[in-house]
Amino acid sequence: MNIEAILYQVSVWLIPALLAITLHEAGHAFAAWKLGDGTAKAMGRVTLNPFKHIDPVGTVLIPGMLLLLKAPFLFGYAKPVPVNFRALNKPRRDMVLVALAGPGMNFVLAFLFALSIHLLPLLPEDVALWVIENQRNGIVLNVVLGVFNLLPIPPLDGGRVAVGILPNFLAIPLARLERFGFLILIGLIILLPMVSRSLGMEFNPIGWVMSGPISFVVSAIAKLAGLG
Repeated sequence: MNIEAILYQVSVWLIPALLAITLHEAGHAFAAWKLGDGTAKAMGRVTLNPFKHIDPVGTVLIPGMLLLLKAPFLFGYAKPVPVNFRALNKPRRDMVLVALAGPGMNFVLAFLFALSIHLLPLLPEDVALWVIENQRNGIVLNVVLGVFNLLPIPPLDGGRVAVGILPNFLAIPLARLERFGFLILIGLIILLPMVSRSLGMEFNPIGWVMSGPISFVVSAIAKLAGLG
């Protein structure tokens, strides 16, 4: 095991992963505060300081282990932001806006990483090589996290959006799925692809659903940042 190579990989993923995972929650906290719920504000969560949102296991241990194991995906989470939906100005509408704020923050971060690429000519060549890897990882990781969280599966943000906009006869059964949401995601992300590969097939529904939107968003962000 090449320790230098591992440390280098950690160095080019650490900042993008930390910002993507923690500021996603900051987006939720800010939106909830502005829409009438001061719960997160009272807990000091309405801040861009990533250390206020770190979960030791979800933000540090799990992504670090996946990186060291060279897993084909990087997964992590921060401390969930507590939201009192009854305190929101218009609970059903505002629940949707609070949910969208997390992925929205990720797309903003991806754009800022892309925009910062214009600063590369100002850096020494050896430093620029390290910085561009951080920037590329920041773009991809934030877009992947944003798109993934928009999937309409509770407890993902997209699930809360769907519950907020669907008629009650569809929203209520979907909301009840939240208790099983994590198991559903594990099945779709890990178990189904693993079983299908063991049978000589390739069945990765989450990957198929996400690939098109990810490519579209990355391309759109690159154009908006003047990179293509």
